[in-house]
Amino acid sequence: MSLHLDARQRAMLQEMGVQVWSPAPAISHTHHAPLMPAPVASTPPRTAAVAAVAVAAARPPTAQAPATVAPVPAAVPQPHSGHALPQPVLHPPQRLYPNTSSTSSTDNANKGPVWLLVAEGEPDTNPLLADEAGTLLHNMLQALQLHQPPAQVFFCGVGLNSSFTSALQTPPQSVLPAYLEQVQPSMVLLMGRLAARTVLNRQEPLGQLRALPHHIGPYPAIVTYEAPYLLRHGKYKAAAWADLCRALALVQAARQA
Repeated sequence: MSLHLDARQRAMLQEMGVQVWSPAPAISHTHHAPLMPAPVASTPPRTAAVAAVAVAAARPPTAQAPATVAPVPAAVPQPHSGHALPQPVLHPPQRLYPNTSSTSSTDNANKGPVWLLVAEGEPDTNPLLADEAGTLLHNMLQALQLHQPPAQVFFCGVGLNSSFTSALQTPPQSVLPAYLEQVQPSMVLLMGRLAARTVLNRQEPLGQLRALPHHIGPYPAIVTYEAPYLLRHGKYKAAAWADLCRALALVQAARQA
């Protein structure tokens, strides 16, 4: 069995007379080296690069900020090709108080004041029979003494009709002259925003339209609130009564001229 002896151990054995036949280990030429762990050699450049790649691969991916994407404009809904958007429709006039006059509306002999009311309503429906709103409208007309001869009151209902194509709808401005010629009103009372915008073809708020004098051809017109709106907002009843009194004053002034 071979012994692993260093130079010092071999020298001590030789002084003791012991012949050592095992080959002598290579003698280090470094003398007085400190007995401490050798420093760790620096990683070669190639090894460091490989290690960096390995560490980067082991790390979880870093969250990146999302790229800014320009918003896509929403598609504007288009009306159906076969149908137009709801359009106002003006229905033929009907007499509200049939027993107020036995003469034709076009007969000027012994003819009293003629009022044409335009408000939202269905055709062939008497608005005076429409629940509380009809009762309120009747009270307003009765206060003006329009429910008895020789006064005459006609009503034109206006509504939105979307059941016909645009080619079949008759614009209110096309039928309005014929209705006015039929009735020949002393006053046109436009009750509500839909009626005012349909007849006057204007888009101002109702409050602004109320404050302005209007004429539809030779016929004077006054804008006021409609009865259903007054039921929901009773504080405007006084303003509506002021509109009616102004309309009555215009009619009386025209008859006396």
